[in-house]
Amino acid sequence: MNTNESIVILSTCFIAFIHTITGPDHYVPIGVFAKLKKWNLKKALWFTFFAGLGHITSSVIIGVVGIVLGISINKINIWEEVRGSIVSVLFFSFGFIYFIYGIISAVKNKPHKHSHFHNDGTFHEHEHVHNKEHIHFHDEEKSKLTAWIFFIIFIFGPCEPLIPLVMYPAANNNIFLLIFVTSLFALITILTMMILVFAIYKGLNLKFINKYIRYNNLIIGATILLCGAGMVFFGL
Repeated sequence: MNTNESIVILSTCFIAFIHTITGPDHYVPIGVFAKLKKWNLKKALWFTFFAGLGHITSSVIIGVVGIVLGISINKINIWEEVRGSIVSVLFFSFGFIYFIYGIISAVKNKPHKHSHFHNDGTFHEHEHVHNKEHIHFHDEEKSKLTAWIFFIIFIFGPCEPLIPLVMYPAANNNIFLLIFVTSLFALITILTMMILVFAIYKGLNLKFINKYIRYNNLIIGATILLCGAGMVFFGL
């Protein structure tokens, strides 16, 4: 292994880690959504794994196609930037819609008190939520839809730092290094995502979540919206 190859490998490790940890959209929405929707940890981590894999795979495909067709790195990067801008707007829009849904959901699920007077002169009060089972059923369906939207966004979301890293081994016809760099970048990205999702999942207080369960969708929407805003306005 020569010096240039060593630099490429070290750069891959560093860039993959920094790219992931400085992009909160890679892990914050998943961790918050999984915890508030009461997924078990295994399901949350598997979802993170496949979302990360889809995220990397789409950029690998574009990179390979670009290499085969002899497209310059500048043109590929322009395409990735355009793709990134589109996904950022979609992520922000999705967050805004979910935030509004969260507000509506919180208002609809507001508990109210009923007073009951008995023949023996006693009375009691209890809190009541209308159509609790009905609401729960629809919330489950919407949770599945939200998870699929997350997954699709991750697949179409570009992984811009990967493209320049694969160009050096591609230009030198070093297939082994090309595969190694791609696999290493994917491994570090996905592993970092899973560790951060694990930390968020474990860090969120379940008692607090249960106490304010009517605000769960509002919190999820606000989280997605803030991450989307970071992508659109700050390039995160």
